[in-house]
Amino acid sequence: MTFRPIALSLLPFAMAATSVQSANIEFWYGNTGRIETAIQAQCEAFNAAQSEHTITCVGQGGYEEGMQRAIAAYRSQEHPVLIQFFDAGTLDLMLSDAVVPVHTIFDDVDWSDYNTGARGYYETSTGELFSQPYNGSTLIFYANMDMLGEVGVTDVPGTWEEVIETARLLQANGHSCPFATDGHPWRVLEQFSARHGEPIASNNNGYGGLDAEYTFNTGLIADHMDNLANWREEGLVRLNADTETGHYFRAFTGGECAMAEGSTGGYGSAFEALGESVAIAMAPMYEGVERRNTYIGGASIWVMKGHSDEEIEAARAFLDFVRDEDQQITFTEATGYMPVTMAALNTLLESDRAEELVFATAGLGVESLNQPGTDETRGIRLGFYVQFRDIFREETERAFNGDQSMQAALDASVARGNELLRRFEQTYQGVDLP
Repeated sequence: MTFRPIALSLLPFAMAATSVQSANIEFWYGNTGRIETAIQAQCEAFNAAQSEHTITCVGQGGYEEGMQRAIAAYRSQEHPVLIQFFDAGTLDLMLSDAVVPVHTIFDDVDWSDYNTGARGYYETSTGELFSQPYNGSTLIFYANMDMLGEVGVTDVPGTWEEVIETARLLQANGHSCPFATDGHPWRVLEQFSARHGEPIASNNNGYGGLDAEYTFNTGLIADHMDNLANWREEGLVRLNADTETGHYFRAFTGGECAMAEGSTGGYGSAFEALGESVAIAMAPMYEGVERRNTYIGGASIWVMKGHSDEEIEAARAFLDFVRDEDQQITFTEATGYMPVTMAALNTLLESDRAEELVFATAGLGVESLNQPGTDETRGIRLGFYVQFRDIFREETERAFNGDQSMQAALDASVARGNELLRRFEQTYQGVDLP
């Protein structure tokens, strides 16, 4: 799904210091649950902190739902000034002609202060941020150390070989769910490929041009997917449908599963449920492979075209507010998401609160994002990627269910994914990547 370019006059976004009046604006976001509560609290704090502008923050029920509604709203010119989009929609928005690159409306922000993972995913080829990173997450590994202690394991496994060795010990000790995942491409494809230094597509995952093609059906990624299928047959790996709760991470936080891979954004609920028995570490590697950076997850805030100077000034004020170090730390405490600027992270790490368990993912997550990277681990810049994720899940679920081999699933995912890429390339024929 993508925006079709609509002819709108570009507004002058260089903000003058005078003549700007107050404005009421909307910010559409996709999160629910405890994250939504934290976003609403931040919006209320902004309104209370100043009297010039008012922001109304409107939940859309999910990232993809928000994208669909924004498309319809933009076409009818009833769209909000600010909207939160998740990582997978980045290229679609960059080429949509519906957004204003965030760096163009500020002249006083040190964008280089954003951590490497956040900048790489949301910036242009020349290093300028198109959107402002907001709720930043990445993949980490979770372990219930009470359960692992029952089988003599005292450290969080750091390699896949250790994960499976521990899983076998747990299974032999009567545990029905040693390790859990949901098979989502963000976890088993994107984050796996990044930290192992393996591209999922040519042209440096699309950063080099719209003629990229998917390539993950061979090599280490394909081997890992096949391993996951085999480990599931052994009962060592459980997917959503295999758990009593029907959701792999709730099965972990509920004490059903001993280990899980999950977002740093899930730490709040894990800590709330398990307390000090939950331990975390960077996501596991295969032995002998050099660790690279993981990708930023979560979402960023985009400024949409077609609004007045006063509304853009209100957007600037809100973006400044959520970038504030104290606001980032408060948001981290409430959600488990990481600070997205190094200034906020360093402020936290240098404070007397740094050792509080509620902040455990902050330093670890940024450390994972800031591991040495390559041109092939910068991010994913592929069109119609939201739809591709659905294809990947459909085909691999058929493999997990025994309806086809995992290799057949990956081959089909590549073939169908490449059809999407060619459609996207045709849609934007002659358009240069930003």
